[in-house]
Amino acid sequence: MERSSGTRHGRRRIRPALGAVMAVVAAAALTFTGLVGTAQAADVNNAKNAGFESGLANWTCSNGSGTTVSSPVHGGASALKATPAGQDNAQCTQAVAVKPNSTYALSGWVQGGYTYIGATGTGTTDVSTWTPDSSGWTKLSTSFTTGPSTTSVTVYLHGWYGQAPYLADDISVTGPDGGGGGDPAPTVPATPAGLAVGSVTSSSVALSWNAVSGATGYNVYQNGTKVQSVSGASATATGLTASTSYSFQVSATNAAGESAKSGAVTGTTSATGGGGGGGTVPKHAVTGYWQNFNNGATVQKISDVPANYDIIAVSFADATGTPGGVTFNLDSAGLGGYTVDQFKADIKAKQAAGKSVIISIGGQNGTVSINDATSATNFANSVYSMMQTYGFDGVDIDLENGLNSTYMTQALRSLSSKAGSKLVITMAPQTIDMQSTSNEYFKTALNIKDILTVVNMQYYNSGSMLGCDGKVYSQGSVDFLTALACIQLEGGLSPAQVGLGLPASTSGAGSGYVSPTIVNNALDCLARGTNCGSFKPSRTYPGLRGAMTWSTNWDAKSGNAWSNAVGPHVHGLP
Repeated sequence: MERSSGTRHGRRRIRPALGAVMAVVAAAALTFTGLVGTAQAADVNNAKNAGFESGLANWTCSNGSGTTVSSPVHGGASALKATPAGQDNAQCTQAVAVKPNSTYALSGWVQGGYTYIGATGTGTTDVSTWTPDSSGWTKLSTSFTTGPSTTSVTVYLHGWYGQAPYLADDISVTGPDGGGGGDPAPTVPATPAGLAVGSVTSSSVALSWNAVSGATGYNVYQNGTKVQSVSGASATATGLTASTSYSFQVSATNAAGESAKSGAVTGTTSATGGGGGGGTVPKHAVTGYWQNFNNGATVQKISDVPANYDIIAVSFADATGTPGGVTFNLDSAGLGGYTVDQFKADIKAKQAAGKSVIISIGGQNGTVSINDATSATNFANSVYSMMQTYGFDGVDIDLENGLNSTYMTQALRSLSSKAGSKLVITMAPQTIDMQSTSNEYFKTALNIKDILTVVNMQYYNSGSMLGCDGKVYSQGSVDFLTALACIQLEGGLSPAQVGLGLPASTSGAGSGYVSPTIVNNALDCLARGTNCGSFKPSRTYPGLRGAMTWSTNWDAKSGNAWSNAVGPHVHGLP
């Protein structure tokens, strides 16, 4: 959060052209699937020091941008960490010996900021693939064929200008031995043992198993059908039906192939079903972020927030020196002498009027990492402490530095066990975070579906993105809102857990502002099937939760034009 500007997402200054590339590459990635065939028995990994166990030996990184780290790693004891700076994209390369007229499978495991992997000098068509920010290890894969006289190719990794550092590990250039030496191709891993059912809810079943040596990933099967792939020895099956038994199996994978499936276990969901927590939130709700700072928007007290807002997200909590810990500091000086006692009293008054007031985690001073069990516990304890101190009804997850779905799920479930069934949990992911159910934000939402109130994705400060129909849509239109919302609605979330997040005015975001009329048209398209653009969903979602804006302060600066138009429209949905 750059508190000197109108936007709260200073990290997401992605050029529209880059956004369009992201969407196109995402679509193109579908065509890459299946191109990398299973390695033949005689094939080898021609990359040297593929796991960076010997530091940067055999690798050359631009401008000293690369180093090796001992944590996190995908395999072994080391991984590459490279940091883009200025006009340098932190490219690390290796010349790899290959055979002419041969096909090679190129892959690597990456984490962190934008990461690319590719090969040049192939003698045919050079290739590359990439992924945006990822908080967990993600496998990038492509393939290339060498030309009739090609005996060496350059394999490269790089990040993106001005973006976060990236990590890479276990690079593989698997194919015929080029004569330069390298790492032997792996063998197919053993079948996982110890598959067991953990905690269950009305819509999810947690699974765990013993890690397999040499495995780089695992496939989870539900009633015989593969439903997800994970990198660790645990997973949570989500989107399940209450009071229903499911059969689960798991297999281990690596570059050599997939093991046999494990023996089956049965998991039965609990009887109490339904979508979402937040017992006092109305069926159709408007969420507004309230600024605990003065950045040129109208300074407000909580009591100044109009009645059209049903959920008021106090922005933001601050990180503490304890991993995962957060706290709240009212900016009394910046808010004209607003006292803590007045703040608490105003929260109680809003709650008496049927509103929910929650604390938002994110922004410039709220960068917090929940990446292990300890930080998850600290997060839950500190949020609950704030709820008790100030009377907050719940929490909003607006982390812009990525999140780990495993431990964020653990944190929010721990908080739920403390706060009870009326806990309000909202999320405000970026558009890229909800393009696929494999993304960490989306996985977190599905993991906590039984206690989640609403996901208000930010349809702004975004480049072009894919809709649920596979087409590319640009921000600023009804189609952008409806086609992207469709991904969540058809990806496992209840309509009651989906909201449309838009800026209240042009000052509220760097890009993506649309008029309240466009917002209302999108709501009508999704809930009623009317006022659609060129994209029309295959069915309607009358239970759609509503809309969100950044912020109540920028709305007030514009005479509350946004909430006066969108609020009654949301409350009038079927």
